[in-house]
Amino acid sequence: MTVTNVGRVIVRLVLVLAAQSSCERVVAQDLPAEPDVYRTDNYRAPTPTTLTGARVASTTEVAAIWRRGDAVLVDVLPHAPRPANLPAETLWREKARLGIPGSFWLPDTGYGELAPATEDYLRAGLLRITGGDHMKMVVIYCLRDCWMSWNAARRAVTMGYTNVVWYPDGTDGWEEAGLPLEELKPAPRPGG
Repeated sequence: MTVTNVGRVIVRLVLVLAAQSSCERVVAQDLPAEPDVYRTDNYRAPTPTTLTGARVASTTEVAAIWRRGDAVLVDVLPHAPRPANLPAETLWREKARLGIPGSFWLPDTGYGELAPATEDYLRAGLLRITGGDHMKMVVIYCLRDCWMSWNAARRAVTMGYTNVVWYPDGTDGWEEAGLPLEELKPAPRPGG
């Protein structure tokens, strides 16, 4: 290879690296910074890449955790109730929630503001599935670009759980990776 050809290769390499760096900056700028408060609206929007006090995990990492079986997995996707204005004689079929096999579904616990009963449901659910071990690994997920999983994972950290893993790609990333899903049922509510 001549000196001229080496120079051209170097110039191309520098241009490719500069373009890649520019694209990464644009992507990073489009993602929101980690807020100091819970998200209370527009839950289906890009999420931050961090969560203070928790580890953020990829699909590959969560799949390895799932295969080892050394964590509890918690789905926080909301559960659509039967519409109040639906006539009593109308048949209501709930939409099935497909989640990571073995997960516990604690629906409605990812909103930014929780009613005391819902916060108690989350607290009691986490205590039950971890056996009261605040050091047990807890993987919290929902869907991709869903602040509910971020909120719930942050809330678990504030409840004193020290090994919280937030899985921001949720069942969207899991399904895209060709990993199995199973139908989940909501965990029972206290007194329910």
